[in-house]
Amino acid sequence: MTFFDALETRAPEVREAQQLAQLRTIVGSDAGELATLADLQKLPVLRKSDLTAAQAKKPPFGAIQTQNITHLFQSPGPINEPGGTGSDWWRFGRFLHAVGIGPTDIVQNTFSYHFTPAGMMFDNAAQAVGAKVFAAGTGQTAQQVHAAAAFGVTTYAGTPDFLGIILAKADQLGIDLSSMTKAAVSGGPLFPAVRQGYADRGITCLQCYATADVGLIAYETPAMDGMILDEGVIVEIVVPGTGIPVEDGDIGEVLVTSLNPDYPLVRFATGDMSSFIAGQSACGRTNRRISGWKGRADQATKVKGMFIRPEQVARVLARHPEISRARVQIGHDGTSDTMIVNLETDSVDAAAYQTSIVDELKLRAQVVIVGKGTLPRDGVVIEDQREMG
Repeated sequence: MTFFDALETRAPEVREAQQLAQLRTIVGSDAGELATLADLQKLPVLRKSDLTAAQAKKPPFGAIQTQNITHLFQSPGPINEPGGTGSDWWRFGRFLHAVGIGPTDIVQNTFSYHFTPAGMMFDNAAQAVGAKVFAAGTGQTAQQVHAAAAFGVTTYAGTPDFLGIILAKADQLGIDLSSMTKAAVSGGPLFPAVRQGYADRGITCLQCYATADVGLIAYETPAMDGMILDEGVIVEIVVPGTGIPVEDGDIGEVLVTSLNPDYPLVRFATGDMSSFIAGQSACGRTNRRISGWKGRADQATKVKGMFIRPEQVARVLARHPEISRARVQIGHDGTSDTMIVNLETDSVDAAAYQTSIVDELKLRAQVVIVGKGTLPRDGVVIEDQREMG
């Protein structure tokens, strides 16, 4: 078994020490607060709304100090993202190597090269592992099939579903694409039946988790035992709307700190939900693993004409340290919306929390006290039980 580099097999304590040193360099004046990686909790969470506002005030990247930038991208929001042509700038080479892609491969890159950086991310990664790239981009399925056959493409890169569309078109046209034996996918759900369908055609399909803002976050290996964290990021999983870590195994919001000195982002809230998996992968890589995408952390919903967001619930907990967890349940009694706020606490005085709830949520609610460990550890802070439509 070979690895992309020696970083993948570092002892956990070595990884933490080296990442802490990188982090302290990035945060500069705040480095004194960081004695361990756990001290990241002392720093504020950076949300996409914060990033958008900062960029609008000081374009193109707000107050973030950038360097070695060669490309500019823009995702819906709008959010501006930089890119570079340095070696494996977005770090996707690690994922392609895990898929088994190397110098003998030709990668059909069907990610878009326009506006968003996905196309360049995979293009840059293919170069990092020595593979050739057919810069296909999106659409034009029949032309993609003909070109793939002409080039002898061995690897697909793109969304999980588009590969199926290409293969179906090849079947329709009677064109042999059996040279394609590998697929590196992202940007959409990879359902087990879809993966198995590709496997039945002799294509090994692995997926990664990434964003335009921070690049690669985690990736699958042939061991198929979760997604291994990339070596260039620090990942936290927190209660949605907060910066408070959940217990290992519990679902929460993914925060990512990118250690890329060209464009460092600290405690960036992806808005995605996941959980940590205990232990190490059977593939031999020693970094932590996550369970993959488990939904979105943005659980904002409107109640009686007012938006309720996880951040507001978090502020209630901040005012009362004795509360360990909260879950808001929204319902409808046939006449109007109802709201129950369940609180895990040893207190027995539900009325004591009504003022804080009204202050932060702007609505009165029924408060229910429950015992510690009672509420589900599924990352849900606001549960909308109303039947819509």
